[in-house]
Formats: sequence, C-alpha cells, structure tokens
Amino acid sequence: MDSTTIIIAVAVGVVCAFIGFMIAKSLEKKQASKIIQDAKKEATAALKAAKVESESVKKDKILQAKEKFLELKAEHEKFILSKDKKMAEAEKRTRDKESQISSELSKNKKLNQEIETKLKDYNYRLDFVEKKKTEVERLHKSQVEQLEVISGLSADEAKDQLVASLKEEAKTDAMSYIQAKLEEAKLTAQQEAKKVIINTIQRIGTEEAVENCVSVFNIESDDVKGRIIGREGRNIRALEAATGVEIIVDDTPEAIILSCFDSVRREIARLSLHRLVTDGRIHPARIEEIVKKTRKQIDEEIIEVGKRTVIDLGIHGLHPELIKTVGRMKYRSSYGQNLLQHSREVAKLCGVMAAELGLNPKLAKRAGLLHDIGKVPDTETEVPHAILGMQWAEKYGEKAEVCNAIGAHHDEIEMVSLLSPIVQVCDAISGARPGARRQVLDSYIQRLKDIEDIAFGFNGVKKAYAIQAGRELRVIVESEKVDDAKAAELSFNISQKIQTDMTYPGQVKITVIRETRAVNIAK
Repeated sequence: MDSTTIIIAVAVGVVCAFIGFMIAKSLEKKQASKIIQDAKKEATAALKAAKVESESVKKDKILQAKEKFLELKAEHEKFILSKDKKMAEAEKRTRDKESQISSELSKNKKLNQEIETKLKDYNYRLDFVEKKKTEVERLHKSQVEQLEVISGLSADEAKDQLVASLKEEAKTDAMSYIQAKLEEAKLTAQQEAKKVIINTIQRIGTEEAVENCVSVFNIESDDVKGRIIGREGRNIRALEAATGVEIIVDDTPEAIILSCFDSVRREIARLSLHRLVTDGRIHPARIEEIVKKTRKQIDEEIIEVGKRTVIDLGIHGLHPELIKTVGRMKYRSSYGQNLLQHSREVAKLCGVMAAELGLNPKLAKRAGLLHDIGKVPDTETEVPHAILGMQWAEKYGEKAEVCNAIGAHHDEIEMVSLLSPIVQVCDAISGARPGARRQVLDSYIQRLKDIEDIAFGFNGVKKAYAIQAGRELRVIVESEKVDDAKAAELSFNISQKIQTDMTYPGQVKITVIRETRAVNIAK
C-alpha cells in the first residue's frame, strides 16, 4: 500500500467522522428541543396546579383568620362583661359600706349623747353619795362615842375582844375542817397503803430467828474438857488469844460455852475446837495452825455466802467488796435478828412493793440488801450506820437512788427518790414483826411511859394508856373541860408532840375518848 492510498483512506475516515459528528449533533439538538418543550409543558401544568392550590390555601387561611377573629372577639366581649360585672358589684359594696358607715355614725352620735347624759347624772349622784358618806361617818362616829359611853369600852378594846372571840371560833372550825379532810384523805390513802403492805407481807415467807452472844460446843465426854484446858491452862489461853473468844469451861455436862459479841470469832472458835477435838492433837502450836486455817476458811465462806445471796436475789454487777460485806452480814445481828436474814427479807419486801407501785424491783432489791451494810464494821465509829453504808455504796459505784435509800432509811438525810421510803417501810416491817428482834425490857417500858406522860402534859386529860406494844395511845378526857371539837384538836396535838419528841418503830394511833355520864339512884 502506498502513501497516496493511506492519505485517501485517512481523508475518507476524517470526512466520515465529521459527517457522523454532524449527524449526532443534529440528533442531539432535536432531542434537546423535545426535552425543553416537554419541560415547558410540565412547568405550565405545575404552575396551573400551584395557582389552583394557592387559591385553595388562601381561602382556607382567610376562613381560619375569620374564625380566630370571631373567637377572640367573643372572648374579649366576655372579659369586658366580667369586668363590668365586677365593677358593678364593687360599686354596690361601696354603696352598702357608705350606708352602713352613715348608720354607725348616727348610732355613735346617739350613744355619745346618752353617755354625756349619764355622765352628768353620775356626777350628780357621786356628789350626793359623798354628802351622804360624810353624814354617815358623822353619825357612825357619834354612835361609836355613845356605845363607848354605854359599854365603858373604847372602840379598840371592843375590836380586840371581837377579834379574840373570832380567832377562837375560827380555830375550832379550822380544826374540825382539818380533821374532816384528814379523815377523808386517809379513807383512800390508808386503804391503798395497807393493801400494798399486806400483799407484800403475805407474799414473803419469814422466819423468827434470835441469836445470842454465846455458842454452845457439845463434846462427847467431860474428859475432853481437861485436854482443851491443857497443862496449867496453856491450851485454853492459846485458844482464847488466837480467836479472841472467851471459853467458859464449867460444870455444865458435855458442853463448853463460847462467849463473844462477834459472831465471826465465835464461829472460828467453834470450828477450830471441832477440828482439834476430832484430830485429838491439842497443843498451842496446833491450836494456832488450826485457827489460821479456820479463819481462812471462814473468809472464803463469807465470800461464797455473799455470792450465793446476790445470785438468789437476782442482783448483778455488785462490787466484790460489797459482796464480801454482804457475806459478813451472816455473822452479825441487830437486836438479836440475824443481819443477813434481815437484809434478804428487806430486799424481797422492797422488790415486791416496788413491783406493786410500778417501780424498778431490781433496783429496790439492791437498795434493800445493802441498807444495813454500815453495821458490818468491827470498829466503833460516831458516824451513823446509815451514813456509813451510804458512803461505802458511793465509794463502790452504786447508783444515786440506791445510795440515798441507804442513807435515808433512818431519816439521817433527806429522801430524794421513791426507793427511800420503800426501803424505810420494809425495814420497819422486817424489824417490827413479832419475834424478829429482842428488846430491852427497861427501854421498852420507858418508851411506853414516855408516851403516856406526853398525853398527861395536856389540859383536860384524865387517864392515858399505851397499848398494843406502844402502837396505840388511848386518852380519856374530862367531859367538862374538853368538848367534841377540842377532842379532835387534842388528838392532833398529841400526835404532833409524839412525832416531834419521840423515836419509835411504825406508827402510834391516838384515840381520845370523851364520856358523859348521868347517874341517879332510885330509892
């Protein structure tokens, strides 16, 4: 193939390509024209539809705006009507107030006129009364002067006599009134108190126990007495020196008497003698050894007794020294009554009575058990046992109520809690029951005589008898000197005198008897 052919082919190809391009351009132009016409048609149609739709929307909006306008207009008219109504009501109230004020003003004016009239009348009456008062005082003064001349007494003297008679009459009436009120108060108070005390006593079992200052040691034969005495009395002197107990060996068959006021010493001596006699070896060295062991045993037994006692009574947290003191009560007595038994009895009574009164029974038991711990020390002291016991309780951390009950059960200090009178009453119940304690006959008789002498110290008393172990005083008065009203006064005065001047257990009832007799003889 030559170059000319190639050029021609190329030229033909170029021409064909140009022709194809032109044809494509023409087709594209036609297609674009068609697309533009279709778009114009669609735009026209869309424009018409939008116009129609806009008209519809416009009409709807206009209708909505008209409805909203009508609604707002109605609300505004309603608001205007309500405002007008409120204004009308306010105007009406204002008119009512104005009319009421004018009515009140007229009334006040009328009242002022009446007050002025009455004030004038009052001033007139006051002047009249002052004149009458002056006249009455003048007449009263003249009458008093006439009475003084007639009676021979001045006004002050007559007044003094009148006051004296009124005082006597008032005193008699007051005593009658006081006696009536006291009896009325006692009707219920004594019944309730007796009920509580009787219930308490009935629920506590007590024993009668009287101890002495001597103990009897029984032996199998009188031959043992010589061995106890020893050569030239060495054994008995060693035993007395070691125990502090007086040992009496006399003609009493098969018995040796141990004498000592201290129960602990007597118990040590009794146990030591028992061991010595059982062992058979009795000499001074052996005696000292046995006494030492026995004393140690008694100390351990004291602690054990104290622990057993507090456990039996349900008392917890007691200081070890107080427990030991409680144990030592077993070997102490008060007027012949065993101190531990007395304290246990008082503790039980206090617990029951506190429960009856709605108080703490455990605290009451604690106070009742410890109330006499001041009697335990061997050494003599001028401090009363109640105060000493209170000091011990405070030292070992007892509560304030318990300490006060211990210190106040004999009225040594003031009572500040309800436990104090409970302990005092239960102590009196335990000590005053028959057979509980010994009393010295002379002091007992002297107490009864003192009670009778107090009654004889009042005017009008004819006879006086102290009965029921001094718990009642019957006074017989002369009917001419003492009337019924003065009898009540006399009973009250005697009770106050006894309460002030004497010390006694429990209570003393004073009964005044006034008897009138008319005696004639038929012949």
